[in-house]
Amino acid sequence: MAQKVLVTGGGGYIGSHCVVELIEAGFCPVVIDNFSNAVRGEGDVPESLRRIEKILDTSIEFHELDLLDHPGLEKLFKQHSFSAVMHFAGLKAVGESVEQPLRYYQVNLTATMNLLEVMQTHGVRNLVFSSSATVYGDPQRLPIDEQHPVGGCTNPYGKTKFFIEEMIMDQCKAEKVLYLPQALYSSTHTLTIWAVALSSLTQVAIGRRKHLNVFGNDYDTIDGTGVRDYIHVVDLAKGHIAALKKLKDNCGCKVYNLGTGTGYSVLQMVKAMEKASGIEIMYLIAPRRGGDVASCYADPRLAEKELGWKADFNLERMCKDLWRWQSKNPTGFTNNGPSS
Repeated sequence: MAQKVLVTGGGGYIGSHCVVELIEAGFCPVVIDNFSNAVRGEGDVPESLRRIEKILDTSIEFHELDLLDHPGLEKLFKQHSFSAVMHFAGLKAVGESVEQPLRYYQVNLTATMNLLEVMQTHGVRNLVFSSSATVYGDPQRLPIDEQHPVGGCTNPYGKTKFFIEEMIMDQCKAEKVLYLPQALYSSTHTLTIWAVALSSLTQVAIGRRKHLNVFGNDYDTIDGTGVRDYIHVVDLAKGHIAALKKLKDNCGCKVYNLGTGTGYSVLQMVKAMEKASGIEIMYLIAPRRGGDVASCYADPRLAEKELGWKADFNLERMCKDLWRWQSKNPTGFTNNGPSS
């Protein structure tokens, strides 16, 4: 039988794409989500999973569950024999974390502690944690490799990721656990940037927004706007599966940075999306946001060497795919339209 893998936050953007790759790789994903970042579809199932079921002609086991619900999590683990956990659930907006730090600490840290406790109770020792390059803070050198110092976080969101990594490192002294910080993620290029900032570009192109807010144009970069390591979500999902497969080597606690190794500025992204859509994208320069850094992009060579993983898709392909999806889903998942 296929190995069962618990996917927390599996109804969200990256989590749902990893569900696809898990199925394609022969695993059996069991998904939990509390709908904080997922759209509710028919039958109280995330719309993202409903569409995956239709496209892949399969069924996905889903439970509406918050990781803060310790008894509910304990009940789920009693019902299943999980070979591994992929952990995506958590609050994820840098700017919001600056405004609501206590909420971020309470939710992200408590949720992960509950998960680790229940995993330990049930003898589940394999974990792929989707972290963030915010743990590296304002980079001391670029590109960022896995030996770059961590802990100099510039925002509460990043601190929660760093604290979680520390918890996992400590737990790893007794349990064999793999966690995965993604070097494409920095203090602005987190889940939020790919799912919100890039979708904001397409929403301007589709006519749902008047303009894009570009937060700061006075950074020490090629054009003054922030530089990030944008990566295709399919490449990112495949990287997580590669990390999951690495667990069979009893590798202990390992860190892998996932990225393309190339940084692009916000305005370069605007131009790329204009080319993909054929539409001029209006933007306004707004003040810098708290917690942002100028540049952040990965050195992904270790992931290529040890995981056999490398990003395949370039910036042009990212923008084309995103624009195609947005064109067919002008109001996102809420329109219940096509998904390909």
